[in-house]
Amino acid sequence: MATIRQLVLLTVFLSTVSCTAPSDVDPLPSWGAGSSRDSIIEFVEVVTDRSSADYVPVDERIAVFDNDGTLWSEQPLYFQFYYALSQIEKAAPAHPEWLDQEPYKTALAGNRDDILALGTKGLVEIILATHSGMTNAEFRQSVQAWIASAEHPTTHRAYSQMVFQPMLELMDYLRANGFKVYIVSGGGVEFMRAFAADIYGVPPEQTIGSELGLEIESTEDGLVLRRLAEIDFVNDKAGKPVGIQRAVGRRPIFAFGNSDGDLQMLQWTVAGDGPSFAGIVHHTDADREWAYDRESHLGRLDKALDEGAERGWTIVDMRSEWSVIYPIEE
Repeated sequence: MATIRQLVLLTVFLSTVSCTAPSDVDPLPSWGAGSSRDSIIEFVEVVTDRSSADYVPVDERIAVFDNDGTLWSEQPLYFQFYYALSQIEKAAPAHPEWLDQEPYKTALAGNRDDILALGTKGLVEIILATHSGMTNAEFRQSVQAWIASAEHPTTHRAYSQMVFQPMLELMDYLRANGFKVYIVSGGGVEFMRAFAADIYGVPPEQTIGSELGLEIESTEDGLVLRRLAEIDFVNDKAGKPVGIQRAVGRRPIFAFGNSDGDLQMLQWTVAGDGPSFAGIVHHTDADREWAYDRESHLGRLDKALDEGAERGWTIVDMRSEWSVIYPIEE
């Protein structure tokens, strides 16, 4: 996973070592020339220029990014759910009753459409069964072991190699210009914290997501936090501004998402006083990734696509504006 970070840092080295990098160095080399790249650079230059009326002090430069579909792919199932399915399969020998018990029977069969047809209740039951019972440390180790060895069933890439190179460059560009970068996702917070620092350079305290209940427990090895089979907070849709306020205490000035699940986060970002930026990754590349928006079962982009167009948000056409999708495999 560290090789991804090394690749990006080498690619944009000259643009990230200083906020006053030479003007002839492209800070976003995987972004093709166009309106999206221009709008990003223009915004960053304006808010970091002390002579500008829209200058923003460093401690107010907060940037938030959705994860699934914004920083890495999310088709044909969310990657966290692939982890859950792997854990169901791993535990199945100890639970022979699952062969005839839903939702485990369907999960073990592995058909995507049947799994999605389980609905929210069935999917949540699978998540709770595979994400609870262990300590936080045990869960982190499990996720790290999975992401280090598992590969995507369609692309046959490691999941850690299905991050978007242009977004890695964007996060580094923002950090080089004094922004504090957060991940704000509907995915599980501890699931993301297991790899976010290695893949994205985002530390645990800047990773915001949905949460299971926790309880402190005394063991012979000392105090541990035990993960409970109950949902404590859902950091999606209207929950995202709430999660941001709880963790950050400031309204962001820069936000990127890719679906209607990010709409309220984008609205919240641009509702503040002063300059703001809202961006949407539009999945339009069926050859190099996937093409989907309004009718997708995952990452549906409908209301946010309309509002983004009406309000002049930056809508990135993945096919025409990104010269590279994923990092180059070594």
